[in-house]
Amino acid sequence: MKTLKIWVLCLLLGTVWDVCLARDLKQNKDTTTKVASVDGPYVLYDETGRMRVIHVDEHGVLQDRVYDEVPEGFKLNVVSQKGGHRFQVKLHPVERPLWKSGQREKTLIISDPHGDLESFVSVLRNNGVIGKNYKWKFGKNQVIVIGDVFDRGKDVLPIFWLMYKLEQEAKDAGGVMTFMLGNHEEMVLRGNLKYTRSKYKDLATSLGMEYADLWHEKSELGRWLRSRNLIQVVGKNLFVHAGLSKEFTGMGNAVTEVNEEMARSIFLPKKERQELSALSDSIYCDRGPFWFRGMVKDEEKYRPSTPEDVERILEQYGVDRIFVGHTIFDDVTPFFDGKVVAVNVNNQKNREAGKGRGILMQGNTLYVIYDKGKPRKF
Repeated sequence: MKTLKIWVLCLLLGTVWDVCLARDLKQNKDTTTKVASVDGPYVLYDETGRMRVIHVDEHGVLQDRVYDEVPEGFKLNVVSQKGGHRFQVKLHPVERPLWKSGQREKTLIISDPHGDLESFVSVLRNNGVIGKNYKWKFGKNQVIVIGDVFDRGKDVLPIFWLMYKLEQEAKDAGGVMTFMLGNHEEMVLRGNLKYTRSKYKDLATSLGMEYADLWHEKSELGRWLRSRNLIQVVGKNLFVHAGLSKEFTGMGNAVTEVNEEMARSIFLPKKERQELSALSDSIYCDRGPFWFRGMVKDEEKYRPSTPEDVERILEQYGVDRIFVGHTIFDDVTPFFDGKVVAVNVNNQKNREAGKGRGILMQGNTLYVIYDKGKPRKF
């Protein structure tokens, strides 16, 4: 009888243990799903050529895998923060776009997506650039994004990977997908995370890295970004993220030299950039192409451009018009009788309010584009 009582007591204790263990496992599972937000993928290479792919999946679980070599037919799975957007990306060779090229029949121009994938996809779809499958359908035409994908938004990686993917698809179709660097790219790549969301920094910390380590020159997106241009000319139009000041010493250099000097210094800390060369220092200073607002702001602190300044710059580069991003306006806005066009707007607010989101250029005629409906003559 005593043995029976002991057996029953053990059975009861075992049942309680199993219940507690099941509860703890459930709690751990729930906690795991909240450890991190969807992020990545990050693709890194080591000295031997091995590839490391890091991402946080939809359950908040960190996935970290090393490949001795890139598997045949390998594709990355890219998912947005909320799971509403997903597509696959095939890795492709990286090369610097031509700094000068002819104008296509249609050129779509937008700026500063800042991690807002919903708005980015919305404007591309409404204007016939991509379909529901996220594939290029703009033919031999061109899209130009004038910088600033990093910071503020929750889907920085998906936007970069979508442009990376569309670049190859556009090339295969005879078209062009162009991304240019903005000030938030230069900030993050030198380790300035002032505007970077914690989800990105937390992932790097959990890996024992600095966030910039996920973007170094041996990473796929890092070397892709390093190959982007700072100044680009298409037809008779010049594109630059913030603007060009009369003090920018780079106007005395060929555009190729400016773009290449930027590539040499983009991963360097601020002080090392300044010490590298006078050109490098000029590129990153407040009067340089990443930061100068004086073409679109008339307050004295911005040391605004004069009509004569703008004319000299147009003549210097042999163009009729300059497109800039960087400074946010309520709508697409012309300056200096349309010789400078600012295309940076609040993407989400303008999408929801039905306001302008960028420019469509056909020949010498400009149209404001929207997330819904047809373009309107600018």
